[in-house]
Amino acid sequence: MDLLPTTALDRRRFHLLSLGAAGATLAAPLSAFAQGNAGRPLVLGMTLEPPGLDPTTGAAAAIGEIMLYNVLEPLTKVAEDGSAQPLLALRWSASPDLKTWTFTLRPGVRFHDGTLLDAAAVKARFEASAAPDGQNKDRRVFANIASIATPDPLTVVLGLKQPEPELPALLGQATAVITKPQPGRRDSTAPVGTGPYVVAQWQRGASLTLAAWPTFRDAAAIRIPRVQFRFISEPAAQVAALLAGDVDVFPRVAAARALAQFKAQPKRFQVITASSRAKTILAMNHLRPALKDVRVRRAIAMAIDRKAVIQASADGYGVPIGSFVTPDTPGYVDCTAINAYDPAAAKALLAQAKVSGLRLSLKLPPVPYARQGGELIASQLAVVGITVTIEQIEWAQWLSGVYANRAYDLTIISHVEPHDFGNFARADYYWGYRSESFNALYERMQNAADPALRAKLFGEAQRKVAEDAVAAFLYQPQWITVARAGLKGLWTRTPLFANDLSVLSWA
Repeated sequence: MDLLPTTALDRRRFHLLSLGAAGATLAAPLSAFAQGNAGRPLVLGMTLEPPGLDPTTGAAAAIGEIMLYNVLEPLTKVAEDGSAQPLLALRWSASPDLKTWTFTLRPGVRFHDGTLLDAAAVKARFEASAAPDGQNKDRRVFANIASIATPDPLTVVLGLKQPEPELPALLGQATAVITKPQPGRRDSTAPVGTGPYVVAQWQRGASLTLAAWPTFRDAAAIRIPRVQFRFISEPAAQVAALLAGDVDVFPRVAAARALAQFKAQPKRFQVITASSRAKTILAMNHLRPALKDVRVRRAIAMAIDRKAVIQASADGYGVPIGSFVTPDTPGYVDCTAINAYDPAAAKALLAQAKVSGLRLSLKLPPVPYARQGGELIASQLAVVGITVTIEQIEWAQWLSGVYANRAYDLTIISHVEPHDFGNFARADYYWGYRSESFNALYERMQNAADPALRAKLFGEAQRKVAEDAVAAFLYQPQWITVARAGLKGLWTRTPLFANDLSVLSWA
């Protein structure tokens, strides 16, 4: 999504989103808040604009980048090290078999419209996410809940079908935020949350502004009174905005080629390079006749030089992967030797499959890593006899055409959620992978309460996904953040896509 010219922006209608009574009366108390905290506003850059604002019904990671922990809160918060910390839940405990989890809610929490958060609201949110017709991309997490008991307004007891040792961390993701139940509404533009900020303005195509909520339960701890998220897709424009001072911080910026400019000015800028739990892949549509054959998929994977792709796509800021798990994930198994770069072997596999003159389309969303890496991957596939036609599409087209309707052959995308391995067991997922043997293996893993057995089965599942070449697994991105030198509280690791504004302050 390119930046619009100023003249076009001036003509755009200014959209004001109010979240209940708090949003409607925002302007007056905000001034008092800013004076009391002696804070200054913040401008934060983002590559993509979210299509909506409710991460429980939208698949785009950009929704969570704005809303998670800021406007909408889950029971827990995922810390930099990936651990789950208390948020709406003060504490929790699990039964020995990890199938019964009890969460004690924080008392006195209010939604932005003034109503109290209680166990009934949590129950309603989780039931909606588990519904067969629900749109939550992590529906499997909530479908694993067999029962939800609310013995009192501050206690939620979850009975699971299968053990889940990672449940507290799973319930700290954007898909698990607790929004106020709104019967009959499926409005993704104004979910009512409990966070320290509310949505003040959304200028479509340009920016979205959050303002501190004056009656937040710990308002005095919030040091940044107003934050504008500015959407800038082009790498050159991202760098220019930082250098000009138009943007204060740009997490996950596409500025690898310009880092020397920022590092040379330590009094103006700070540069953070962080590991991630993201997986950049060349996704393949298994519903396409040619791509149903594992030999063809393996040939595609073996035709790709991962190290060259990392250089072209991420300017060298990445680590090769061979399956859908990153090296810093607990239980990681190195699968990079499976379907390793070998064009000759790729040609042999295509010959075995009796495939020649194969033509495929490659749909590239408007993120720099996809556009920069797509040309190289197309040329590498051409070496083994596969002709690739590149089609550059907008983010809304990717979400509707590729993700929702599976109208594609190949696409490049980064999956950024830390706990999304279970998508391979989803028959309806956008890559169309269906394997009874994988499903049985994954089911055994999910039912294993013993940590050692679970880790063993997880390793087998990683190898199975690699051997089946569900996708061409490319690399783990290393994200770059560039910010003004005086901004404090920035993450140095990226366990998930979020911008936790509550921990930021100006020196």
